[in-house]
Amino acid sequence: MALKRPSWPSGRVVTLEHTSKVLADNPLGDPHVRTLDVWLPPQYDALKGPGLGERFPVLFDLVGFTSSGRAHTAWRNFDENVPERAARLVHDGKMAPAIIVFPDCFTAFGGNQYVNSPAVGRYADYLTRELVPFVDRELRTLGTREHRGVFGKSSGGYGALLHAMKHAKCWGAAASHSGDAGFETLYAPEWPATLDELANYREPPLAAGERDVRPAVEAVGYDGADDGRVMRFLARMWTKRQPNVAEIHALTNLAMAATYDPDPKALNGFRVPFHLETGERLPQRWRRWLRHDPVNLVAKYVANLRSLRGLFIDCGWRDQYRIHYGSRLLSLRLTEHRVPHVYEEFDGTHSGVDYRMERSLPFLTHALR
Repeated sequence: MALKRPSWPSGRVVTLEHTSKVLADNPLGDPHVRTLDVWLPPQYDALKGPGLGERFPVLFDLVGFTSSGRAHTAWRNFDENVPERAARLVHDGKMAPAIIVFPDCFTAFGGNQYVNSPAVGRYADYLTRELVPFVDRELRTLGTREHRGVFGKSSGGYGALLHAMKHAKCWGAAASHSGDAGFETLYAPEWPATLDELANYREPPLAAGERDVRPAVEAVGYDGADDGRVMRFLARMWTKRQPNVAEIHALTNLAMAATYDPDPKALNGFRVPFHLETGERLPQRWRRWLRHDPVNLVAKYVANLRSLRGLFIDCGWRDQYRIHYGSRLLSLRLTEHRVPHVYEEFDGTHSGVDYRMERSLPFLTHALR
């Protein structure tokens, strides 16, 4: 697709700058002045002048980990970016015109889960308390939750799910593509490789030969504390320009620890859920992770979920992070609690699934009419 430039009206992308009070003095020292791209549909400029012009529903696009909002508005070879896809869907009559917002929530950890964490920052508040009213002030939006939706893929899908659950007064509909769910099958299998990566920053380094493991095990302890290797790994990542795949996966798991188990008293502001030496799962720490699993939150937020005008969830049944298992459990829990939703599976992995917006964008704009 998009080998030739389309002939239909494409709308336009505008860039806004926002100074955040919520992100000022965030624990990672990330910027609090940020730009965000916004796509305006072709119909936005149909009428001009004071008091003229139609108002539109708004969709917030939450990107996956290691990405940021402007990645979805950038040029793509042999494919469409999100504004181009939306313009085509509007032209074909499959999607109602809507404003799409692409917030920048990138962090020093490499991404975001879009929740409040004292170890990462107040990103749920940033979205709901600052960016939503900011966009409503700056643009001709239909500024009520009945006309405002949130969607995303992977970590962005997780953010959309959590916002639908916890912030339903802000959002009227949500869509999650391969959103993080089912932590037992998603995160737990990833931790041994992360521990191997962190072992490269162990002091003293591992040495071949006979070894009494007890002193090292006792030194680390069973409370999820860092013996220094996590701190040294993070320091290296924050000066390295091109982390490799193993390093990115380790950084991602540490970002999740900072999101799900923050502790201001801990060395890095959070604790890890596996013993750094033995690889044992730490039950007390893991329970804190499970409190953030969407599968386990349905019952708590059932009233908010039922209030939504639309909830769309999908996942590929070959997802390499096994999110399809968590997605099935999530759909099962929603059904058990009589929460209306659409759940779809498709023959795909976790990668290259932006085309699934062909389903979610029309779904959302129909729900938010």
